[in-house]
Amino acid sequence: MGHIGAPVPWILLQYLISVEVLTGFGCIFHAYGLYLFMDYIYYIRKLPVLSYLQEYDEILVKRIQQLRNIRHRPDQFTVLVREIPLCVEHKSHSCCVDQFFSKHHPCTYQSYKMLYDGKDLEYLLNQATSIARKIEKLREKSLIKKHNRESSLLDAFQEDAAIVSLHEDKLQNICQKIRYIQCENRLKQKELPVSFVAFKSRWGAALAAQSQQHSNPLLWITEMAPEPRDVIWKNLVIPCRYMPLYKIGVFLTASLLTIFFAIPVTAVQGIAKFEKLRKWFPPAMAVQLIPGLRSIVTGYLPSVILHGFIYIVPFAMLAMAELAGCISRSKGEIKACNMVFYFLVGNVFFLSLVSGSLLDEIGEYFTHPGNFPSHLASAVTAQADFFMTYILTDGLSGFSLEILQPGLLFWDFIKSQTFSRGKKKSPYLYSLPYFRVIPFVSLSILIGMVYAVVAPLLLPFLIGYFFLGYVVYINQIQNVYEIVYETCGQYWPYIHHYIIVGIILMQITMIGLFGLKSKPAASISTIPLLLLTIIFNEYCKIRFLPTFCHYPIQNAVENDELDEKNGLLAVNCENAINAYCPPCLQPVNFMAQESSSTQPLVSST
Repeated sequence: MGHIGAPVPWILLQYLISVEVLTGFGCIFHAYGLYLFMDYIYYIRKLPVLSYLQEYDEILVKRIQQLRNIRHRPDQFTVLVREIPLCVEHKSHSCCVDQFFSKHHPCTYQSYKMLYDGKDLEYLLNQATSIARKIEKLREKSLIKKHNRESSLLDAFQEDAAIVSLHEDKLQNICQKIRYIQCENRLKQKELPVSFVAFKSRWGAALAAQSQQHSNPLLWITEMAPEPRDVIWKNLVIPCRYMPLYKIGVFLTASLLTIFFAIPVTAVQGIAKFEKLRKWFPPAMAVQLIPGLRSIVTGYLPSVILHGFIYIVPFAMLAMAELAGCISRSKGEIKACNMVFYFLVGNVFFLSLVSGSLLDEIGEYFTHPGNFPSHLASAVTAQADFFMTYILTDGLSGFSLEILQPGLLFWDFIKSQTFSRGKKKSPYLYSLPYFRVIPFVSLSILIGMVYAVVAPLLLPFLIGYFFLGYVVYINQIQNVYEIVYETCGQYWPYIHHYIIVGIILMQITMIGLFGLKSKPAASISTIPLLLLTIIFNEYCKIRFLPTFCHYPIQNAVENDELDEKNGLLAVNCENAINAYCPPCLQPVNFMAQESSSTQPLVSST
């Protein structure tokens, strides 16, 4: 992903340092502190009223500049077209594509590349790869024996040669099948109603991608194509009419995961409330026999257990996002990022407050249910200690594990000892896990927003957390992770949304606290802040969000003119035509490894 402006930890760091100064003398006047906090958020963006319009605008300018810097990419000339109707006369989708775009986009249409059902090819290619690897191993083994020059190994030589010859025959047969399936006539029988359409200019591609092509919106569905390296090819097979079912299934699965995750979160809060836990579980009193153990168990153990449980959540959400039918890895990670954030808000934030309150006064709630709102309000302040240890544990364990990369090392060890045993090792380079990093940082932002006025003693922990995180991730981005896709700042609107959610939750929390503490004037005076924040968020959606979702025609024309001046427009267009080739149709060479022949056994037609 491209740069999205100032790092989010540094942005919040400015807020938190200021809030510590504003509210460090205590929280006697919560309402006044809240207005000071909100006023400084508005002031720090150098705008008198609105939060960070200038920041949003600066990042928008950087996105447009990045689109210009990477104008050579083929996705700027290519449109993904799905739900292509079938030509009744030729029983094919491809002739419809050429006819439709030649008629409706005659000045800009260049060519197209159809997609095919490549399951058979993938199966045969996997078989061929496996056999070629076996042949290579047998030849290496024979060379080792040959160097030994032992006459007793003559029979072994002959046996190895016979096995190699047998595998070569199998490889030749598979290659013939691959050539047969890759024939044009054979591929037409496996056509999918999906195509990548290349245009002569970025203006033509943007216009076609952002327009409704047919009176029936369920036909000729167009959108800008993702990068070739970003495409999830298997999801392109999913018909668009089935996408709502996939999304509903993923939503229900994520909701069930969120609900059932309440069990470990509640258990963690039970450990944190040791005084009440020992009444329900008397053996827990044994912890007091060892000096200092109780502090460790009630202080850090809950946060460690909670982090252990939620470590697997982002990866589960990413898998569900891919199952939802996302056509690119970047869109899948953005969707997973959203699901993980709301999962953390629901389970780590809200459920920590509710479960801690329930376990603290569970008996009194049943006898005096009318006191539940007042106890819930006091639980917000009571849980400040838990969130302090949560931030501290996340900073110490999370960032240290990020530097050491134990997960990748363990995964590499598992591969080397199981299904990748004996294979040539390749460096396990991965992209920055935005779907895991952004939600956790955003949760810390939310905690900082909510507790900035209620419990400002939490702020020094957050300041240290963001300082450490800034240093760690600058190193990881520069030296560890590989860039595997580029979104030109499309994560920023989601980060903006998460910050707005944090501000709204802070304001709602303060309204509730003032109301429960019989301070109606303070509660009413906070409502305008809430309304202003919501209006500001809606304005940002109208003013900035569309440019992050689309390729503006004005910028597309400017980039085309710049390419024409440099004589690169035709070259970039030609590259776009050949960029989108499914993996099963890409040229793959299986070398015979014989001294008499260096020609590939198979190549795609």
